Amino acid sequence: MHPFGYLRITAASHSTTVANPKANRLAIESVLSTVQESDIVLFPELSLSGYTCGELFCQRLLLDASLVELKALCESSRIQTALIVVGLPMTIEGRLYNVAAVIQSGRLLGLIPKQYLPTYQEFYEGRWFAAGDSDLPATIDLPGIGVVPLGIDLLFTSGEAVVGIEICEDLWMPVPPSSLQSLAGANVFLNLSASNETVGKAAYRSQLVASQSGRCCGAYAYSSSGPGESTTDLVFGGHCLIAENGSLLVESKRVGSGLNSSLPIASATVDIDLQRLQHDRQVMGTLHQARTRFLDRPFRKIAFELSREARKLKRDVSGLPFVPRNSNELRDRCQEIFEIQCAALTKRVQQLPEETKLHIGVSGGLDSTLALLVAVRMCRQASWPTKRIHGLTMPGFGTSSKTLENSLHLMKLLDVSSDTIDIRSTCVQVFEDLKHSPFGLTLDTGTNVTKTMEHLQSELESLPDDRRSDLVFENVQARVRTLMLMSRGFVLGTGDLSEQALGWSTYNGDHMSMYNVNCSIPKTLVRFLVRYVAENEFEGEIRKVLLSISDTPISPELLPLAKDRSVKQSTEESLGPYELHDFFLYHFVRTGASPEKLLYLANHATFSQDFDDATILQTLRTFLTRFFASQYKRTCVPDGPKVGSISLSPRGDWRMPSDASALAWLESLQR
Repeated sequence: MHPFGYLRITAASHSTTVANPKANRLAIESVLSTVQESDIVLFPELSLSGYTCGELFCQRLLLDASLVELKALCESSRIQTALIVVGLPMTIEGRLYNVAAVIQSGRLLGLIPKQYLPTYQEFYEGRWFAAGDSDLPATIDLPGIGVVPLGIDLLFTSGEAVVGIEICEDLWMPVPPSSLQSLAGANVFLNLSASNETVGKAAYRSQLVASQSGRCCGAYAYSSSGPGESTTDLVFGGHCLIAENGSLLVESKRVGSGLNSSLPIASATVDIDLQRLQHDRQVMGTLHQARTRFLDRPFRKIAFELSREARKLKRDVSGLPFVPRNSNELRDRCQEIFEIQCAALTKRVQQLPEETKLHIGVSGGLDSTLALLVAVRMCRQASWPTKRIHGLTMPGFGTSSKTLENSLHLMKLLDVSSDTIDIRSTCVQVFEDLKHSPFGLTLDTGTNVTKTMEHLQSELESLPDDRRSDLVFENVQARVRTLMLMSRGFVLGTGDLSEQALGWSTYNGDHMSMYNVNCSIPKTLVRFLVRYVAENEFEGEIRKVLLSISDTPISPELLPLAKDRSVKQSTEESLGPYELHDFFLYHFVRTGASPEKLLYLANHATFSQDFDDATILQTLRTFLTRFFASQYKRTCVPDGPKVGSISLSPRGDWRMPSDASALAWLESLQR
């Protein structure tokens, strides 16, 4: 098992020869020779005999041959470190059972019988097999193998991995055995199956596997019989799937989707994240509540050993975990988020007197644009005039002509009421009252404020890059803007999740509002949301302006412009790429990843651009430092809707002391 808790599972459907256990054993061994780095290798139901043997299951010859080949497989697997799971028919106390056999390093660790036998429509298992129950003996003495644990109460454990096993129909039940296994601590579930192909069944099967992995807060691997099974009445597609906590990670091709029946196997291999599952199970307290209510019997645990060799990660790691790669899924995600934002704001505004205006600072940037679009959609849905929204654009010392023009044009096109207030003269007055010299420049207090402001603007444009740092200068502008908004009434906030995580806001400045519809949307998703609204809600000139805004580089525009009036302040140059910050935010909060694991994942992720090691390391250091240092800002953020799996609301998902130390995390990163 991988040092960061990754467990490699292969679900394989081998080439089946019906009623020929020796041929099937050789086919299984052939598969095993190709997946030697896997920790667990799962094969289909009745994989040694074949599932479609019918009345041949009553033949002693087939049963004895299956047992002989099980012993031979144990012998040949002595050099295998993987946990191997195969199926076969087996007589126990005079009754025939459909069992899963668990093998590692030449040892037969246990036998698990199928509990639910389908005997309807095309299935007729009750004709041949008995259902596994708790009345079975605890062990069975097999010739040439010895005494082996037997029962529906077996779990197999190695470190963080606790493996439970069920067989095909077991999964289709209202309360599958895996549900009880999860209450007993299992976090990896294996299903040996023989599920035939009918129209639409594969989609339902995939949904079932993914949903059960989520319900059990674990990983679920499923291996089904392939096209080598008899086609007298049915066709089997060799559908192999592996899901993790509600998400389907990988699946094989099957009959009907391009699988060539002459191929020897179909398989799916992926590394599942046991540390993430452990984190999720620890967080989900209801899982432990259910254990005390519904787990009416103990489970026996059988230890096995996993290899600890390091290997290359076999798992897709998206560099944009908040942004779906599939365009249709991304469109649906954006639509749903936008609807949630609108519904949330509608409810809040309904509590206000009808004459109350919604004031919003419109900068021409991504965040304020998204909040404005939400407000406009809300008014239209509620049949309120869009003039109820009052946009205020407040150019300062760092405002570019592009963002100013976009903000003014957008408000006009959206038919909202608006004002423009140049805040520079007010800021100069504040500088004078504070006796603050911006960037060390002397204010000409002998003239009026307007002339002083014009003189300061001229001097600021000539500042060299190494002198463009003045936190008071930036904070005063942010707080003056908030003063202008708050003094008018109800203020709609615009800050996003990424800014909250990093504390990239001025306390009691843009940090504060009466309600914030963007509070749980990360920066990497905001841009896609603005583009979605542009392309699906508007056309013509409005769409053109929105697309222009979505292409604007991210900047708070608080530091002085250059002589050519270009923006010198770049948020990502100061903090590091938002793509990396959002990546770290997701895995730090959602999965509980350590600094070492965050680095490891970042080095395996597929980002929209290449980041060198130094950039990744420095950005992670910045993220950890600022995340801890900024909790005091998050402790008192305004209300706003949760739209995804991550929220930093102190009233909901994230309760953290404002004075917590980041030292242990930073030292871990240094190591």
